[in-house]
Amino acid sequence: MNIEHCKIIELPKINDPRGNLTFIEANRHIPFDIKRVYYLYDVPGGAKRGGHAHKELHQFIIAMSGSFDVLLDDGKDKKRVHLNRSYYGLYVCPMIWRELDNFSSGSVCMVLASHEYDEADYFRDYAKFMRARWKA
Repeated sequence: MNIEHCKIIELPKINDPRGNLTFIEANRHIPFDIKRVYYLYDVPGGAKRGGHAHKELHQFIIAMSGSFDVLLDDGKDKKRVHLNRSYYGLYVCPMIWRELDNFSSGSVCMVLASHEYDEADYFRDYAKFMRARWKA
């Protein structure tokens, strides 16, 4: 897969004067079953997160509060995506290197994942990722 497969998905937003509501349904709003949910918070200013790729894992990244950038890299093309609304999310397919940076104060990044945690699914070294990317 390449960077064109990664895309912003607008989620349903139900407006209500008492507070808005957004929901996500697996295989309806995002193209996978949800096996794990995790979130990043209290990220210090200037810090970067991510810096890896997954062999099989699909992810959906949402700025639940505040904002941050996601840098996507498929080994050929790069794209920076700014997330700052809780009713938009970024679908990231397997074999895409991702880095998160530019976190605003108080931001919360929630990630929905297609698989449970498995260290064997990670590429944490960019050179190894690039070698595997060009074998495919």
